[in-house]
Amino acid sequence: MSTQSTARPADASGTFDLGGDLRVNRLGYGAMQLTGPGVWGDPRDPDEAVRVLRRAVELGVNFIDTADAYGPFVNEQLIHKALHPYADDLVIATKGGQTRQGPGPSNWTPVGRPEYLRQQVELSLRHLGLERIDLYQLHRIDPKVPLAEQIGELARLQQEGKIRHIGVSEVSVAQLEEARTYAGIASVQNLYNLVNRSAEDVLEYAEAENIAFIPWFPIATGELARPGGPLDAAARQHGATPAQLALAWLLQRSPVMVPIPGTSSVVHLEENTYAALAELTDREFKTLAEAV
Repeated sequence: MSTQSTARPADASGTFDLGGDLRVNRLGYGAMQLTGPGVWGDPRDPDEAVRVLRRAVELGVNFIDTADAYGPFVNEQLIHKALHPYADDLVIATKGGQTRQGPGPSNWTPVGRPEYLRQQVELSLRHLGLERIDLYQLHRIDPKVPLAEQIGELARLQQEGKIRHIGVSEVSVAQLEEARTYAGIASVQNLYNLVNRSAEDVLEYAEAENIAFIPWFPIATGELARPGGPLDAAARQHGATPAQLALAWLLQRSPVMVPIPGTSSVVHLEENTYAALAELTDREFKTLAEAV
């Protein structure tokens, strides 16, 4: 699939009204990879990271997802450097509620104490150069703190005008339902992709309630992309990459789906974004859905 067109391919993914009032193109960008190894420290090539962010917006992406823990704070500061002052239609989502002790996946600890969440919101506002965060997501539920206190503090910050909409991440249906008793929840961000659909019940709940479902790690193809496999065959038919069709499958899976593929390369960014132009036939969609 050629990426030489001057069109804005992310626009082709359709839109979703986040929280009922923020219209975003459904193919967003996840900025986590724009940090150092292990999601820690500065990126190896800061100039390329800036180019990636600016190119994403040029390609029609108007929903960018980050978190205070990415770096920590490096990611938010990089977004500010690359894109501030922000376009009127650009929606920046960030997250708080996890601390870092170092690089790698074993050094993330949920912290949901109200005073900590308030502190992190204030820091994110400063690092992003915002007066109000469009979407602030509880990065993980802290099992040591009642959920009512965690969401309740975000609701207070919302009432103070520092948060526009509240989201949650990595939750069950029961946890999502409970969170909604304390505040309006505009989005849920769970692991979900073509080969890992363990959050199917959460997606179905989100769709029924018109809550944005933001799948993290959206590009996963596994054995489906093996030579001669169903994803490989479909990719050849469309003149696309398996990754592009994995994203196209997500976009066709649900109207509330807002994938946020991430990359630190402009080339890969363009490949991912052009997935918005791919359209699977009903048979192709069904074949891939049933292949796992």
